[in-house]
Amino acid sequence: MRYNFTGKNMSVFDDFKAKAERKIGRIQKLVPDDVEVFVTLSKIRHQFKMEVSVPLHKRLLRAEVISADLESALDSVVDILEKQIVKYKGRLRERKRRDTATLEEVSYLSAQEEVEENSTLNIHRTKRFALKPMDAQEAVMEMELLGHSFFVFRNGENDEVNVVYKRDDGEYGLIEPT
Repeated sequence: MRYNFTGKNMSVFDDFKAKAERKIGRIQKLVPDDVEVFVTLSKIRHQFKMEVSVPLHKRLLRAEVISADLESALDSVVDILEKQIVKYKGRLRERKRRDTATLEEVSYLSAQEEVEENSTLNIHRTKRFALKPMDAQEAVMEMELLGHSFFVFRNGENDEVNVVYKRDDGEYGLIEPT
């Protein structure tokens, strides 16, 4: 594993880097050896924010914790990453066992939503990312791993941009363009 440390509003010292590498190294047995780990530390008032991203083949594991001290933030981040990896690998095993994963298992929702233009809306942040071809099942797994309520992806079957999202009733929905 290769580590990339970044500090925002603070310096990252070598002794903390060594401790973080040792603790994050607990997940090394669960991920490929050539993976790169991105660790970002920020100081916000009297608290520390730690973000760790581990890009895997077709997946991104990510954990973010805000805590009063760096030690507890580090422990929490490693625990979150371990849970994500175990959950992801379990789903892959379950999917291989079933081997009949179809799109019918995901609740479909075809909706066309119009957003009213309002001059008072301000966009504070813009994110850019590559759309990877995958099916809806994979998109739901990716969304759950990231802990988001929706996920934008390129459908591998028809090469169109789709969105999966978590509904209020706990089910999943799929938005397809018409």
